[in-house]
Amino acid sequence: MNMKHNAYDFDKTIYKGDATLDFYFYCIKRHPIILLEIPRNIGCFFLYLFGLCSKKRFKENFFRFLKHIESIDDELAHFWDAHKSKIAAFYLAGRNENDIIISASPEFLLAPICGVLSIRNLIASKVDKVTGICDGENCWGKEKLRRLAEEMPEAEIANFYSDSLSDAPMAEAAENAHMVKKDKIMAWSAYEPSAAERLAKTYYSKEFTLFVFCGGMGTLTNFLCSLAISTRLDPTIAYIFGYSMSLFVAYALNASLIYRQRYEFGRFIKFAISYIPNFLILFAFVFAFLNMLHWNKVVVYALAGMLGLPVTYILVKLYAFGKIEE
Repeated sequence: MNMKHNAYDFDKTIYKGDATLDFYFYCIKRHPIILLEIPRNIGCFFLYLFGLCSKKRFKENFFRFLKHIESIDDELAHFWDAHKSKIAAFYLAGRNENDIIISASPEFLLAPICGVLSIRNLIASKVDKVTGICDGENCWGKEKLRRLAEEMPEAEIANFYSDSLSDAPMAEAAENAHMVKKDKIMAWSAYEPSAAERLAKTYYSKEFTLFVFCGGMGTLTNFLCSLAISTRLDPTIAYIFGYSMSLFVAYALNASLIYRQRYEFGRFIKFAISYIPNFLILFAFVFAFLNMLHWNKVVVYALAGMLGLPVTYILVKLYAFGKIEE
């Protein structure tokens, strides 16, 4: 007969925080030489951002900091002595040795605390604790369900707990699923993301970061073209030409880097129209706060940009490229 288990995500579910980041910053304090890896980490981040390296390679690059730790097992023991108090009270009150911890965090990182808590079943990302090399895919989303079926094929999940909607495949496979938000536990089906969480999903993303980069390249194009042409033509005409070129560059980068779509004249026109509200916001701010109230122009332009950028992002995404959130 198949055994029923309760299964738990780890980070921000039964652990108050992100264990990987906590361990990383803990190691930096004890081994400052790890800071030498930061330039490489930043470079790899931009390669990942532009689709030039895989998520797996990005993660392996991050875990290069492990090579600076002489005794990883000793470091893990010290870390969990200092951080075991961050295990959630609700879990400590109801834990069972048959529980399953299933997490994207590295297996080597969670194994010691699972031992302390007498948890026998751990499914997590396989990362070499010496080299940082990943064996297999990140244990996240659908991969969690695949790993569970592979390693515990006879297990049935009575209750599943997580803090993230990315765990929907696990939640659907469980008899009962629960969403954990800080100290509040609710039925998965009853959970509704807050406005702040929806905004974070929209703007705290790889896609939005790339959109900012594309816009920045467009702005640089406008500046360089306007500057070059203004030596031969009227400055106003030069600016109009430069702005037109900036729209084309921004469109081309958005189409190729973010939305992976072919260049189309009709879509470019929609893209240009999407920027009209941004222009109107800038014009309104300049007229009201710069010309009438005489605010500092740097402050005015910054405020206009802060408001105009997210509005333009949504218009470009929905109107120009027709991408609807799943």
